[in-house]
Amino acid sequence: MIKQLPRWVEHGAFLLSLMAGLINAIGFMGFKHQAITHVSGLATQFSLSVASHNPSIHLLLILVSFLIGALISGLLIKHTYFEQHQNYSIPLLLEAILLALAMFALLDHWVIGYYFASMACGLQNAMVTTFSGAIVRTTHLTGIMTDLGIMLGHALRGKNLDRRKLRLFSLIILGFIAGGIIGVYAFQVMALWSFSIAIVLACTMAMVYHFTIHVKQKSA
Repeated sequence: MIKQLPRWVEHGAFLLSLMAGLINAIGFMGFKHQAITHVSGLATQFSLSVASHNPSIHLLLILVSFLIGALISGLLIKHTYFEQHQNYSIPLLLEAILLALAMFALLDHWVIGYYFASMACGLQNAMVTTFSGAIVRTTHLTGIMTDLGIMLGHALRGKNLDRRKLRLFSLIILGFIAGGIIGVYAFQVMALWSFSIAIVLACTMAMVYHFTIHVKQKSA
């Protein structure tokens, strides 16, 4: 049950969704004005380009990059569900590296930067896809909003409301929106250097997890 998870899991989900919201906002405000963190809109845009007889290789490569990021996560992480003994610091550091590559590429107006950023988001989204029966995505809100609506509908029918799951979903939604707001203001001041906020955050989360969670569990 989700109630058995440690409280810091919710904080981590909030920070991951904040990072995704920030990255997506920067992508929209960058030189290509391109979404990065979710593939549904990108797939629609690609379909439109194909239907207009001008298929966008750029959009296709962003979609493929997201898939590659998820593939890398599958290679690094044994479980698709949250496992406290799993070392998540390595994929977090790899995400930071991919975001750094994206930032420097985009600063030079190289579109490959969008592919690195999309790969980082695919990696993040696949790191933990299930929290004790709750499907969790941190780079987009469609599934979270759907599950939240179902939960509230069941509650109105008289079923018990899982308040822990409600809090988790609410934090992810809040984090993504807050990240978007931060991304907008950061971009106005720092332009594409605002990616550095997400890079620092990913590195910090990796170090905190490694030294306070993973090392502690290994020594126990």
